[in-house]
Amino acid sequence: MTDSQEFGFKISIIGDGGVGKTSIIKKFTKGSFEKDYIQTIGAQFSRYDMEIDGDLINLIFWDIAGQDDDFIFLHPLFYRGSKGCIIVFSLEENDLGEESFDHIEDWHNELKKYCGDIPVVLFANKVDLVEEDSINTIQIQEIVHKYHFLRSFITSAKTGEGVIEAFNAIIENLYYKYKKLASSE
Repeated sequence: MTDSQEFGFKISIIGDGGVGKTSIIKKFTKGSFEKDYIQTIGAQFSRYDMEIDGDLINLIFWDIAGQDDDFIFLHPLFYRGSKGCIIVFSLEENDLGEESFDHIEDWHNELKKYCGDIPVVLFANKVDLVEEDSINTIQIQEIVHKYHFLRSFITSAKTGEGVIEAFNAIIENLYYKYKKLASSE
């Protein structure tokens, strides 16, 4: 029988302003949803602990503001130490949806600049605001393959659809990767 281990991971959540980054984090960590939009200034972080195979996983989610604002010069500091990343875009059929999808490449490039090659999961958020059969899943998968993301998930911070599964995908990827590294030392 092996002793349990403890792992800590910083995961950055990035994407345009208004796509639901903060709401997704709150849905995963607290099970709640607030309908009123409050813009994140700079960055904020949330702690969350969970257990996998008897090991304790300490998570810190860094919610990096998506607006072009006065805090962009701090992005290198916000990214520092990130072991994984979630890029969020909106599925809404409006300017926010189109622009947030178009900006995935920009977010990915910024992430690579400061973090190198770390695991990334793509969240297509706000599925509750669109007809699911109108979602261009082929276009989403093309982005996933182009940038070598782990996976993509259709999510809703409001209803919770896909949120737990999506977060667990990145968390489990990190856990098994670092568990393997720890056991080989």
